[in-house]
Amino acid sequence: MSKYSLSALVAAGLLAGGMSVNSASAADLGGNCCADLEERIAELEATTARKGNRKVSLTVSGWVGQQVTWWDDGGQSNVYVTDLGSTLASHVKFTGQAQILPGWTAGYVLHLEAIGSDSLTTTQGVPDGPNLLTGSANGVSTLQSFWFIKSDQLGKVSVGKQSQASDNTAILVDGSGSLVPANWVPFDFNSFFIRQKNGQLTDTTWGGVGTWGDVNGAPTNSVRYDSPSFGGFSVSASWGEDDFWDVAARYAGEWADFKVAAAAAYSQTNSSSGNSANVLQPFDTGYFQVGAYVEHMPTGLFAYGAYGNLNFHDSSASSNQTWYGKAGIRQRWNPLGHTVLYGEYERIENRNGGDIYANGAGPDTDTPDLLYGYDKASARLWGVGVVQEIDSAAMSLWLKYRNIDASFKGVELEGADTGLATNNFQEVTFGALINF
Repeated sequence: MSKYSLSALVAAGLLAGGMSVNSASAADLGGNCCADLEERIAELEATTARKGNRKVSLTVSGWVGQQVTWWDDGGQSNVYVTDLGSTLASHVKFTGQAQILPGWTAGYVLHLEAIGSDSLTTTQGVPDGPNLLTGSANGVSTLQSFWFIKSDQLGKVSVGKQSQASDNTAILVDGSGSLVPANWVPFDFNSFFIRQKNGQLTDTTWGGVGTWGDVNGAPTNSVRYDSPSFGGFSVSASWGEDDFWDVAARYAGEWADFKVAAAAAYSQTNSSSGNSANVLQPFDTGYFQVGAYVEHMPTGLFAYGAYGNLNFHDSSASSNQTWYGKAGIRQRWNPLGHTVLYGEYERIENRNGGDIYANGAGPDTDTPDLLYGYDKASARLWGVGVVQEIDSAAMSLWLKYRNIDASFKGVELEGADTGLATNNFQEVTFGALINF
């Protein structure tokens, strides 16, 4: 029995030894594999963007967008390559947040915009327009920079340079996919001068005829509050350095087969504030805007409408009004993504009167060539377009045509009360943006 016991012990020892050798070999093999993995991790760490700490998240996003536009003012035509315009141009955005307490977060947004040729300042004689908001050319500017504290139950408070509560209120309800190429702000023709039938250029731009869409559309230093969403409804308000205040209400939801979105806002500037640039609200005014969007999801048929009213607090001035409508179809007809076909119409009215100087002579010119004054001006826009989304590249391509005409009432021509005949402005634009 002892003999067999000893043999069993020897066998067990040999087996254990073998297992130990094999285990050691396996460990060596695993170590070699891990070494390769560690090398790959080190490579990724060396090429990955780093942030300052692990407590606050960091997300980098943005888009690059450019367009090619053929334009014709009735006497001159050309082809320009431009950005999409200030507030829509190529940009990079850094965002992040961190949890403070359960249901409470703090975060930030840093939004940088790069503009090589601003379509909002491009004219017949200036093919590469400078940044409308900064006046600089071929530069990077800070569009937004703010921090926020958010409660799931109470809402969000933001402080810094940011969009006001009313900014893009009517525009952003447009869910058709054609918001960038076709909206009621004159991004493509804002600064082009209107040409008379006799071939002379006036000193009035198409963007200066009246109020085109969102007049308070540039971020400002402000304090803003956004409520949580209750049943699809939300409200917001903002205030900026005792110069302006605004409020807005929004709704988004689905009813049966219909997608619905609507929003309304009111903004007011004091007499000591504001900016007379076309994309900013003038001094001492109140602006009301409302927009609505509806889409029949099975068919993709959609309709979008917006209305704006700029009221001058000065009793001697009348209001400016804007009506905009767009309708079309959004369907997935090919494997690339949705295709959007649309038609649009816009009408604006300027009842405040103004001056037009011919041949490029302005009010600061000692001897302007011809001086006109008018009581009322209006403009009409109609257009058609197609947008193709490319889902695999997070990209959109578009091709559009627009035609704009103007009318001036009560015009004084060298002491005579007459009309002013002007040429239509036409454009064909091909553009694209790619998100990242």
